[in-house]
Amino acid sequence: MPYKCEKINLKETQKRSAKLTTEQREEIAKKYKTGTYSQKGLALEYEVSRRLVQFIIDPKKHEENLKRRAERGGSKQYYDKEKHTKAMKKHRHYKQGLFLKGELE
Repeated sequence: MPYKCEKINLKETQKRSAKLTTEQREEIAKKYKTGTYSQKGLALEYEVSRRLVQFIIDPKKHEENLKRRAERGGSKQYYDKEKHTKAMKKHRHYKQGLFLKGELE
């Protein structure tokens, strides 16, 4: 039986897979355009990889990277069914906990 909270979308701040919020992404782009910050400096400041900062600054590079990855077989080459099942179960329990606390809409 599926959890009731499965169909409820999480708020941006509750999503654990997202490294940065939309506002932080915009801040990174603005700071880099001023020329006073380097990609490495921004990565250290926001505690993310330099590659993520690079993709935020130049979305075209991100699209090219996704295209090359799809040609190699995409993320399926790393897929582990048991690991995915455990991760989904853990995520459902996380959402259910938020739902029971009343933190979900």
